Amino acid sequence: MIPMVDLRRQYLQLKEEIDAAVLDVLDKTQFILGPNVSELEAEVARYHGVPHAVGVANGTDALLLALRALGIEAGDEIITTPFTFIATAEVAGLLGAVPVFVDIDPKTFNLDPARLEAAVTEKTRAIIPVHLFGQPCDMDPILDVARRHGLKVIEDCAQAFGARYKGRIVGTLGHAGCTSFFPSKNLACYGDGGMVITADEETDAALRVLRNHGSAVRYTHSTLGYNSRLDEIQAAIVRVKLRRIDALNEGRRRAAGLYRKSIRRTGVVLPYEAEDCRHVYHQFTLLTDERERLQEALTKAGIASAVYYPIPLHLQEVFRNSAACRHGDLPASEDAARRVLSLPMFPEITEEEIQRISDVINGATA
Repeated sequence: MIPMVDLRRQYLQLKEEIDAAVLDVLDKTQFILGPNVSELEAEVARYHGVPHAVGVANGTDALLLALRALGIEAGDEIITTPFTFIATAEVAGLLGAVPVFVDIDPKTFNLDPARLEAAVTEKTRAIIPVHLFGQPCDMDPILDVARRHGLKVIEDCAQAFGARYKGRIVGTLGHAGCTSFFPSKNLACYGDGGMVITADEETDAALRVLRNHGSAVRYTHSTLGYNSRLDEIQAAIVRVKLRRIDALNEGRRRAAGLYRKSIRRTGVVLPYEAEDCRHVYHQFTLLTDERERLQEALTKAGIASAVYYPIPLHLQEVFRNSAACRHGDLPASEDAARRVLSLPMFPEITEEEIQRISDVINGATA
């Protein structure tokens, strides 16, 4: 069986360091906002070339707290993509804000900047571009619209840690960058975890209060906050992997290159990578009109595959009343949802496994 992601292979390669890091936390018994959280925050900030990074409980909370820290309130409109995991728009709804969905560029699967300005209203307060599957959004035109209309930009980097747009690491281009350390991510822990990256001191201070029950001084509370603190053990694990993140991402890029050389099936569209971007391939996602046929062939061969995402957010029941979109309104997103297929992708996947997967794709018949 070839899985979508093989977490055990990476763990065995790093077992000695990870086990030592976890045992050190247990030995010191500092479990909440301990030294590993502080050190990881400093290391992630340094990696991104910004002064601040704030560890939180998960990637969803990273988005939620970033919106709160940047002043988003009930009734505000937040423009984002409908072709992403629900967390991106879910956080808007949890704050009483309104997600406004803009269609995607069918090549990149990311929010289409050309359609962005038409969605801005007097209620718009923020834009959340998602660097989906590890492909950076085209940020310059997005930032131009934001500047003209005084909007906040919160980058969703959950699938793109270490990706680069015109030489700059994603997460550093907007007002805040949010990432997830979910086990399957490019930079991952062994549970839940997340982080917000920002160059702004006031945003950093607000995030630290919000993640800790609205408190900067113990038992003194200035606002209603959350219990959203990055776990010390998970921070220790991420620190081990952070030292290797560029190599791990290069492993994904190597795998993507092998897929490109090996998949030759007519009608299959391989992932697009913009010339001025460094894609980090959280997923290797094809477009095909034969999705069911290919998935069936892969399953019979003992190979995993996945569909990210089968129902775009503007068609989800939860957003039926707020999204003001119907079938056909966002055709590129709906077409992608119908045709995307993701293949196994992780840094340790072998050339032989990629060739086996590709052979099944190339030879699948009705």
